Amino acid sequence: MRAASSVVVPARRGFFGHPQGLATLFFTEMWERFSYYGMRALLVLFLVDAVAKGGFGLDDRTATAIYGLYTAAVYVVALPGGWIADRLIGTQAASLWGGLIIAAGHLLLGFSGSAAVVFYVGLAAIIAGTGLLKPNLSALVAQLYPEGGYRRDAGFTIYYMSVNLGAFIGPLITAWLAQHFGWHYGFFAAAVGMILGVLYFVKHRGLLREAGLRPAPPPAGRTAPNARVWLTWIGVGFGVVVATLASGAIPISPVELQEGSTWVIVAVSAAYFVYLFFFAGLGRIERRRAVMMLILFLACALFWSGFEQAGSSFNLFAERYTDRQLGTMLIPAGWFQSMNPLFIMVFAPLFSALWVLLGARNLDPSAPTKFVFGLLGMAIGFVILAAAARYVAAGQQVSPMWLTSVYLVHTFGELCLSPVGLSAFTKLAPPRLVSQSLGVWFMGTALGQLIAGRIAGEFDANNLGAMPGQLMRIFWFGTVSAVALLVVGGIVHRWIVATRED
Repeated sequence: MRAASSVVVPARRGFFGHPQGLATLFFTEMWERFSYYGMRALLVLFLVDAVAKGGFGLDDRTATAIYGLYTAAVYVVALPGGWIADRLIGTQAASLWGGLIIAAGHLLLGFSGSAAVVFYVGLAAIIAGTGLLKPNLSALVAQLYPEGGYRRDAGFTIYYMSVNLGAFIGPLITAWLAQHFGWHYGFFAAAVGMILGVLYFVKHRGLLREAGLRPAPPPAGRTAPNARVWLTWIGVGFGVVVATLASGAIPISPVELQEGSTWVIVAVSAAYFVYLFFFAGLGRIERRRAVMMLILFLACALFWSGFEQAGSSFNLFAERYTDRQLGTMLIPAGWFQSMNPLFIMVFAPLFSALWVLLGARNLDPSAPTKFVFGLLGMAIGFVILAAAARYVAAGQQVSPMWLTSVYLVHTFGELCLSPVGLSAFTKLAPPRLVSQSLGVWFMGTALGQLIAGRIAGEFDANNLGAMPGQLMRIFWFGTVSAVALLVVGGIVHRWIVATRED
């Protein structure tokens, strides 16, 4: 997604046969994901908890709207975060500053107490820091392998494991601390995780050598932007927006902001595809591939709108309706958030081997077909939860195995869709527009996150009888979408293949 910011000198191998700098990025990313998913596992539960118990006492709809805005924003800000690294300060500096800002944000959450303004400023800091750190750590991984090829793919596979390792450990620790000592101890644990990541990065930064040390040189005939001026204006602008919203000078409800943000992302994405079809100078084959990109973009948003119930409505389901008593121990609700990364670490190698095995026999499904599997996996998860919700509506608590099964089939769906989508966009996009197109892919993810927050807000704890029907509607929506994708995607796929023969 990102342009190389400097000439990279291959580093001496020393981390599972890979450049030593990969270890720096592995453990930095692991601690960042520890902090992100550790806090994410607490966010909705904290927001809805009673004020007397240390929470904010918000209604479900407002809390899930805030959750949706937060999870969407961390994807949207990756675009300006990447630009700042490429054009102004380099990926190493962007990653370091991003980690420091994230740590400061988590500390603000921990110290916020009942001060909502401090809490929301902390959330804003985490969003800004993630925009600087998350895309640029990935860019640094790529820059360690200037030769590209299979070694880069293998390096990213190892790096991807750090994401899931941190995501697995984070909720286990933060949720346990929150349950036994209070919400803010969980937030402090997330801060400690990010601080450890920053310290590790600083100590071992030299192993990265020249990778991402400087911003990319400007195109021929253009002067480099003044980093100090740009960063000043960006910082001032971000500060003014945060201060204005936090002070209440412009009263905006989270639900209204969520709805407005959804339409903004829809408008921006639509404008990009209009540009792509009519003003980008695409040839016939490129235009047909762009149609497939649009189809996969819509499927991406639909998938994440269901999958991302994990941190909102599923989290509330675990807290309120799941029998979490194990002997004398009460399982923290946030521990269910560790199931998805655990399942990914177990099953990702198997899915990767499956695609290779099918490809060797010329049976590898097309990208639209894999997306169909992803949508069906998402839909089946809601059938399982709807069955559990019938017991809940009858006044019973349900076994943890219901949610465990949902997370398992949703993980299968994710493995069919998420990595495949990134790969498909890089292949379908015109070479000169790959970075822009990947940005739009992430916009689709952000759109799904916002829709997920809106869906979660529709569940009413005072009307449990409606829950099974609501969950089944999501199942039918996902299933119909999968069938439509199977038909339309298949037609467009054959259309693209036929064009090659013209």
